[in-house]
Amino acid sequence: MKLLIPFLFFFLIALVSCKDNSKTIEELQKISSNLKKKYAPDKRVALFDIQFQNKNDEIILTGETTSKKAFFILIDSLEHKEILFDSKVRVLPDSAVKDLKYAIARNSVINIRSKPKHSAELGTQGLLGMPLKVLDKKGDFYRIQTPDNYISWVDKGGITRMNKADFENWNNHKKVIYTNTYGYVYADKTENSAIISDITSGGILKYISMDAQFYEVIYPDKRKGFLKREEALMYESWLHKLNPSEEKIESIAKSMDGFPYLWGGTSSKGMDCSGFTKMVYLMNGFIIPRDASQQINAGKTVDKNLDFSDLQKGDLLFFGAKATETKKQRVVHVGIWLGNGKQEFIHASGNVHISSMDENHSLYDEFNKNRYLGSRRYLGVKDKMIIDLKKNQ
Repeated sequence: MKLLIPFLFFFLIALVSCKDNSKTIEELQKISSNLKKKYAPDKRVALFDIQFQNKNDEIILTGETTSKKAFFILIDSLEHKEILFDSKVRVLPDSAVKDLKYAIARNSVINIRSKPKHSAELGTQGLLGMPLKVLDKKGDFYRIQTPDNYISWVDKGGITRMNKADFENWNNHKKVIYTNTYGYVYADKTENSAIISDITSGGILKYISMDAQFYEVIYPDKRKGFLKREEALMYESWLHKLNPSEEKIESIAKSMDGFPYLWGGTSSKGMDCSGFTKMVYLMNGFIIPRDASQQINAGKTVDKNLDFSDLQKGDLLFFGAKATETKKQRVVHVGIWLGNGKQEFIHASGNVHISSMDENHSLYDEFNKNRYLGSRRYLGVKDKMIIDLKKNQ
């Protein structure tokens, strides 16, 4: 009996401690959830995934985040509550990528996947010369973040990793942008030259020199080649001459008419609906959000009556399932309004093509008219989600 009393005492102490820590973990989970809602509500562009575990009367934190601010707020909360804890949280980028925290896309188009494996879903693409942040490494894949903040995985063959100095050197160097739909970079200037690689609309390379017919260029991995001048422009000159307008949006969009559909695609090799709108705006000097469900949150709301009377050429139209009492609105498709007195819009579905909201039009699209959710205007609108390349030069 004497031995039993101390045992029961320590058992009760442990039980109370477990209950207290259980309650503490619940409180921390609520704090973490609120921080996630504020600093990383969309896992496609920011990460905040923290777990809590009780071990030997100590709270163990595990997980990963890209938000230092949210993480430090969480740590301050723990210290303020005088909670004993051990943090094993990875704040990305960390030592997994060492000091090579930047990269440049080295292929004409790089496939960026939802998980670090070749069989994973294609999330988006990057174009040759695209600057990237490197956040993490797993096997032969790197978790990267694109200029529109999209976070996902690319295999090591698609990028050239750099330290900060080399990355800044690349960004500040004179460059050439490819403006044709599709073409090649050649090994020399002869008629039967070997091909270094293909290149697509929006691809960018470092400038070395030029003559009457060719630009001499260099890749991020130091390969050298030649681009036909008639198919490209000096980047600064291209940017300076850009004068985004309703007509320019239409002409660029129509130049992609017939391009093939590719889920996750954002290039002339293939594009999905939001990849198409993204490319049209990119070639007009803007970086816009990646997915349709993100694009609907940028710009200015127009056509509140959903009758197409308030629309201007270049506005983005969104489609999907309307909100109900039990379900939120679901955006699954996007197109670009052309109007032209025919209620026309252009979008990528099957391929890039023109449709109409007019039931008397030969290209009437009853399916999308019935799931129309509303529109957003990007031209002439200041929005932190719409990056003007001219102002970021």
